[in-house]
Amino acid sequence: MTRREFMKSLMAAGIVATVGRFAAAAEKTSAGRKPNFLVIVADDMGYSDAGCYGGEIQTPNLDRLAAEGLRFSQCYSTGR
Repeated sequence: MTRREFMKSLMAAGIVATVGRFAAAAEKTSAGRKPNFLVIVADDMGYSDAGCYGGEIQTPNLDRLAAEGLRFSQCYSTGR
């Protein structure tokens, strides 16, 4: 198994685990109200690339989503 295949498998497992947790939480919510969430995955995007984080690139739709919802402010990844 190459590193690329391993990373694809790891990403898929993470997505499945995350969706599974949201599905379990959805069963606990009331029947008339469904959870509303959006997961955006972007490769090689820095913390300050989006406008809502102070970036110079105009991202009006992402800025609106960030203003109306929840956004991450501290995420860490260990590099090699």
